Amino acid sequence: MINMQRLEMFVAVVEAGSFTGAAQTLGLTKAVVSFNIKQLEQELGVALLTRSTRRVAATETGEKFYHRCQHLLQDAAQILDDIHSEHNGLSGSLRITTTPEYGARVVVPALAAFAGKHPNLRIQHVSSSKNDDLIAGRFDVAIRLGQLADSSHHARLIDKFAIMVVATPQHLATQPIENLQQLADAKWIAHSRLLTPLSWQVTTPAGETVLFSARHPAMITADSAASLLAFTLADAGVALLPAWLVQNKLAEGALVQVLPDHHFPHQGIYALYPNTRHLPEKVRAFIDFLHEFTRLKSS
Repeated sequence: MINMQRLEMFVAVVEAGSFTGAAQTLGLTKAVVSFNIKQLEQELGVALLTRSTRRVAATETGEKFYHRCQHLLQDAAQILDDIHSEHNGLSGSLRITTTPEYGARVVVPALAAFAGKHPNLRIQHVSSSKNDDLIAGRFDVAIRLGQLADSSHHARLIDKFAIMVVATPQHLATQPIENLQQLADAKWIAHSRLLTPLSWQVTTPAGETVLFSARHPAMITADSAASLLAFTLADAGVALLPAWLVQNKLAEGALVQVLPDHHFPHQGIYALYPNTRHLPEKVRAFIDFLHEFTRLKSS
């Protein structure tokens, strides 16, 4: 049976590039690290490292073994974390990224409630209009809205939301919109990160599905829903925005829904998490919690 501590020492040596650096990282002596690496190589019957006076590096076999050791140690740590969580509650850190708007309105309240149930868990929330990379950003979960692009990550559908065309009463008084033809000629405010921001499938009052496309490029583009909303409230034109973002402004009369009898496709709210062999319990627990939280909030 392979000694897991020796695997940890081997990984530390490869990452440090020396026995001395690995020993300092692990809080051991250089002699102990060197002895255990030699024992590991003898047990496997292969040379894992090449040694020189200046640096230690992995052999070709050692490089492959190094990556497998990384996965094995990560899985072992997550399994131990899950066992600890079952008896002592969730611990460690949970790092999440969301868009600023949906994050502030839904995810942050959910995180606050989740943190209250798990006082030993540290929450790290990152707000970004960009789709930050999960691996590079060391995120446990990313909340994505709309249509998902192809990805190697796992995704779970949390909820769906309606989108609607809105404008101010003042804008519509000068440029009324009573049909799709007039909507196609409207002054559009569009999201700059969408591939086709002004082309959508629309369901008409007769129940037919038609392809709607604006006749002209957007007059204004912005990279966040908050900016689109601000431009719309400033009478700059019409925008297609999430119902959860504009419902208060509609209730106040600051905005009006354009062509309310025409329906645009509902959009998804997804929880993305890295494609690992073992899903950490803290990730599973939060995704389950967020799903239930949004269900209760929308009911």
